[in-house]
Amino acid sequence: MLRLLRRRQAPTGSGAPSYKAARHVVAARQGDRTILLDARRGRYFGVDDVGATIWKQLGEGATLSKLVAVLEAEYAAPRETLELDAAAFITRLERAHLVVVE
Repeated sequence: MLRLLRRRQAPTGSGAPSYKAARHVVAARQGDRTILLDARRGRYFGVDDVGATIWKQLGEGATLSKLVAVLEAEYAAPRETLELDAAAFITRLERAHLVVVE
């Protein structure tokens, strides 16, 4: 899945794609969850601590490898698992129009 994600989204002639939070999305912490509000569509999404860690990195734009490195430093999980889970999460965010690919 990771290989397919990179091929489909990588701009021609460049390296790995960079993901950035869409400007119309507002994030707020509520208890132990982070809430993402899509102001354009009036929808909201709740993410757990791992999702919040990823979302925080997207504020400045991040590649998948940068996201995985941050997750590796914070969570005790195999790199392969982190890559697959982060790629799946980014794909869901992209389908919901919460991130942009640069």
